Amino acid sequence: MTVYIGTAGFSYKDWIGTFYPQGTAQRSMLEYYSKEFPVVEVNSTYYAIPRPEVMHAMARRVPRGFQFTIKANREMTHEIDPSSDVFERFKRAIRPVIDHGKLGCVLAQFPWAFKNTRENNDYLKVLASNLKGVNTVVEFRNSQWETDQTFELLGELSLGYCCVDEPRLRGLVSPRVAVTGSVGYVRFHGRNYETWWDKERESWERYNYLYSEEELSEWVPKVEEIEKKADRVYVIFNNHYKGQAPTNARMFEKMLESVLGERVVRTDTGERELFE
Repeated sequence: MTVYIGTAGFSYKDWIGTFYPQGTAQRSMLEYYSKEFPVVEVNSTYYAIPRPEVMHAMARRVPRGFQFTIKANREMTHEIDPSSDVFERFKRAIRPVIDHGKLGCVLAQFPWAFKNTRENNDYLKVLASNLKGVNTVVEFRNSQWETDQTFELLGELSLGYCCVDEPRLRGLVSPRVAVTGSVGYVRFHGRNYETWWDKERESWERYNYLYSEEELSEWVPKVEEIEKKADRVYVIFNNHYKGQAPTNARMFEKMLESVLGERVVRTDTGERELFE
């Protein structure tokens, strides 16, 4: 069983009534979520590095086998400062998740402005060196990175490549498949062509999108291809507005199960053993 399907984040008040039952308290969301999906992408770490105690508490609240993929802090991808100790602070924060055996990988998402230059290629080496021993996946937003040389470099550095579904706009990464490490990763951002570059819109509007079955079906053979080459695959839906991400995650789970069967990881809905 190697494919984990889940969402980017779980603590959304606007999921109450669509995903979470009415009356669900925010403090109970992770436990409920972990009964429905086997993985969650933690995005809050991008904005601020949490205390290790916070990550320890999260790891204890989910069952054995549950996986966290954790987004790299913005000082590691967007506000790069060679003199910063961000890598050490970040690794201390996620250590409890690693110790619990629940870290799927770290996701390093770079902005569109992070272009394919010699300097940025060198920085990928710095990233890999500082996260050595931690499965790490890189997501590019700029299409300049879609080259054979990029994939070769990622492979040499044991960095995974994040495949994406997003608007098919000039300059953005295409929905191509590539596996450069032991971990495969796919992120669904929606296809909001009108709002993607509109700086006057709220950030959530970019991801306000519900995929159709026809659109998701395009990714069934792609994920099957990734699954054949990677040790495990994480499929994450980031179209989080109003609970659209869990809706599409469930939809895709059923579609993929028809092809991969038990290789699609499901949560155990019976009595589950938690860490004490």
